[in-house]
Amino acid sequence: MFPVVELNHVAHVYVTDREASLAVNDLQITVSEGEFVSLVGPSGCGKTTILSIIAGLIIPTLGEALIYGNKLEGPSPEVGYMLQQDYLFPWRTIMDNALLGLELTHRITPESVEMTSKLLEEMGLAGKEKFYPPQLSGGMRQRVALVRTLATEPGLLLLDEPFSALDYQTKLQLEDLIVKTLRARDKTAVLVTHDLSEAIAMSDRVILLDANPGTVRRMFEVPDNIRDALPFDARDQAGFQELFHEIWSEMDSTSV
Repeated sequence: MFPVVELNHVAHVYVTDREASLAVNDLQITVSEGEFVSLVGPSGCGKTTILSIIAGLIIPTLGEALIYGNKLEGPSPEVGYMLQQDYLFPWRTIMDNALLGLELTHRITPESVEMTSKLLEEMGLAGKEKFYPPQLSGGMRQRVALVRTLATEPGLLLLDEPFSALDYQTKLQLEDLIVKTLRARDKTAVLVTHDLSEAIAMSDRVILLDANPGTVRRMFEVPDNIRDALPFDARDQAGFQELFHEIWSEMDSTSV
């Protein structure tokens, strides 16, 4: 069985009228089916570039990116992308926003509408289907964005700092909700975050990147007792603080 994600000696150069900038270099990353992997590192280490490559939004300058063994030449229906902003259309109802991905891919059916309605219910949004985005809190809006992404049934979910604009309590609640939802559906996920605690609490594996250009510095396996707990409880598990300080120390040494 192929890994869900393979980056083989991937490098990418951004070119402008004035300069060429090497964003990431010689990346060797694999993500297995059902795995939750986080990318952490200093600003400028290419985390979002890596997500864009996996999403098929950027074709790497060198190397190859594969999803389920197939070389990416553009966006794939197997990949769902959840961004920092929810990007809900204020003139569309919550249900219509949740159905947008299915609508754009011409997959609106009675079955897909029913599944989307069920997803909204699972996210605690039952009864909100006819509401509009301005009527919802930031946390609820992000739940709608998650439903919109999951409704198209991607095998791989990319998460680009989806909690960064939320208050701490809402962020913790959404961490648990996303992990429970992905585990129940056996989904694979790659998270980009600046929050090291979040990365450890949600992940099976944490990949630390160096900057300028972005390269893999080190990979950390999260112990079973931490990864088996939901994120809120994971922070209280034995070994959590030790792993946090180990990664922090390694990260801190990159700036010396």
